Amino acid sequence: MNALILAVFAAGAFGVAYFTYGRFLAGRIFRIRPENACPSGALRDDYDFVPTSRHILFGHHFTSIAGLGPIVGPAIAVIWGWVPAVAWIILGTIFLGAVHDFGALIVSMRKQGRSIGDVAADLISPRVRLLFLLIIFFELWIVIAVFGLIIAILFTMYPQSVIPIWTEIPIAMILGWWVYRKKGNIFWPSIVAVTLMYVFVWVGSLVPVDLSATGLGPIGVLSVWIVIVLGYALIASLLPVQMLLQPRDYINSHQLMIAMGLIVGGILWTRPTVVAPAIHVDPSGAPALLPFIFVIIACGAISGFHCLVSSGTSSKQCASESDAQFISYGSMLMEGALAILVVIACTAGLGMGLDINGQVHTGVAAFNTHYATWQAADGLGSKLAAFIYGSANMVEGIGLSHSFCLAIMAVFIVSFAATTVDTATRIQRYILVELGKAVSVKPLTNNVMATFVAVGTALALAFYDGTGKGALKLWPLFGTVNQLLAGLALLAITIYLVRKNIRAVYTFLPMFFMLAITSWAMVLNIEEYFITRNWLLFGIGSLVMGLNVWLLTEGLIVLRGIAGGKGVAARTF
Repeated sequence: MNALILAVFAAGAFGVAYFTYGRFLAGRIFRIRPENACPSGALRDDYDFVPTSRHILFGHHFTSIAGLGPIVGPAIAVIWGWVPAVAWIILGTIFLGAVHDFGALIVSMRKQGRSIGDVAADLISPRVRLLFLLIIFFELWIVIAVFGLIIAILFTMYPQSVIPIWTEIPIAMILGWWVYRKKGNIFWPSIVAVTLMYVFVWVGSLVPVDLSATGLGPIGVLSVWIVIVLGYALIASLLPVQMLLQPRDYINSHQLMIAMGLIVGGILWTRPTVVAPAIHVDPSGAPALLPFIFVIIACGAISGFHCLVSSGTSSKQCASESDAQFISYGSMLMEGALAILVVIACTAGLGMGLDINGQVHTGVAAFNTHYATWQAADGLGSKLAAFIYGSANMVEGIGLSHSFCLAIMAVFIVSFAATTVDTATRIQRYILVELGKAVSVKPLTNNVMATFVAVGTALALAFYDGTGKGALKLWPLFGTVNQLLAGLALLAITIYLVRKNIRAVYTFLPMFFMLAITSWAMVLNIEEYFITRNWLLFGIGSLVMGLNVWLLTEGLIVLRGIAGGKGVAARTF
C-alpha cells in the first residue's frame, strides 16, 4: 500500500472532524459563549494568568500535550500491524482524545482556571479532591523524573541536538520581551526566531556536544544532564509564563510543524510503500493486542496528561471561549496527525533502508529485522530509532543530507520532550499548591516552595538507586494510570454536563470505554506483577486501582443522583 494514500485519508478525516464534530461540540455540547469572562482576564496576574493570542497559546498547548507520546507509542504499537494503530489513532483522536481535551479546558475555564482534580470536589464531593490530586501528583512525579532521564539519554544519543535546544532559550526570551514589553508585531520576529533555530540545528550537526569525552562515564553523563535539565525546569516554572514558556513553545510549535511538513514533503516525493503487515495479532513476546494497544498508544489518541495541560496552564491563558476549540480540539487533531506520520515513518520509511552494523536492510526485511520481537523493538532507543531513521529516509528524498535530516529529527524529538518537562513542572506546582490547601499545609501553598518540592521529589525518584534511572522502576505503571486519569477526567466532564442539563452521551461513552479498557489492562498488569513477585509495582498498582474504583463509585453515585433527581436521564444519555 502506498503510504501517501494513508496520509491523505487521515488528513481528510481530521479536517472534516474539526469543522463538523468539533463545531457540534462547541455549539451544542459545551455551548461556547465568547462573552463569558475567562480566568485569564478576571484573575490576571501576569505570572500564571495571562490573556494570550490563540496562535501563541496553540503553540504552547500543542507542544505540551505532544511530548514523546505520539512518537514512542505508535512506534512500538505497529508491531501488531498498521491497521489497528491507524484505526485507534484516527477514531480515538476524533471521538475521545479531542473531546476529553476540549471538555477539560472549558470546565476549567468556567471554574477559575482550577485543575480538573480540584474541580472534581465541586462536581462530585470534597473527598474526591484529595484522591484525584494524589493520582495526578503520582503521574506528574513519574513524568518529570522520566522525561528528565529521557532528555539526558537523547542528549547522549544525539549530541548534535544539544546546541539548538539550549540556544532556543535566549531566542525565546528575546521574542517574549519583544512581544510583551515592547508590544511589537510577532510575525517577523517569529520568522527570524525560527530561522535562527534551524541555523543552530545546522551548527549542532557540525559541532555535537558529547559529554562522554569528559571521562564521566555513562552514569555520570546521564546524571549531569538530568540535574541540568531539572534545574532548568525549576527556574523556568517560576518565571512568568510569558517570559519563557509561551515564547519557547510558540517557537517550538513552528519548528515542529516545519519538521512535520518536511516529513509530509518526503512522503509526497518518495511515495514509500507500507511494508508492515496489516494485522499481526501475536508478535513474539508482545502483550495481548487487546486491551494494550489502547494503553500503549495514548498521546496520539487520548491521554490523561492532556487534561492536566488543558486545566493547568492553558485554561489560565485562554483569552476567550471562542478560542477553545482551536486550541484544544485542534491541537489534539494535530497530535493525531503526528502519530499517523510516525506510523508511516516506522512502517514505510524504515523500509527504505535500515543500516544495522554495516548491513543495509530494505523493504519487508527492514521492518521484520527491527520488529523481530517485542523486546527488540520496545526500548526507548529502538522506538526512537525507528521513527528517526524512517522519517530521515523520506526527508532525504527531497534533497537534504542524511546527517542534517537526522539532526532535524533529533531536535524535533528533544524539543517535544523538553516542552513536556517545562509544562509538567509548572502543573505539578499548581497541583501541590491545591494539595496544600486541601490538607492545610501552608508551606505547600507557596509557589517557590511547591516548585522546589516538585523538582526535589522528581530528583529523589530519579536518583534513589544512584543511577538517575530510578523512575524507570515505576514507569510500567504510567500507561494505565495515565489512561485511567483520562477516564476519570471524562467522568468529571460528564457530571458537569449533566448538572447543566446538557446531553452528555458524547462524553459518557468515551468515559465508559476508557475506564473499562484501562481497568482491564490494570488488572492484567497487577496479576503479572503478583506472578513475577514484583511487590513494588503490585502494591502501588493495587493502591491506584483502589483509588480509581473509589473515585468511579463516588462519581457514578452522584451522576445517578443528579440524573434521577432532575428526571433528565433519558435526555442526557
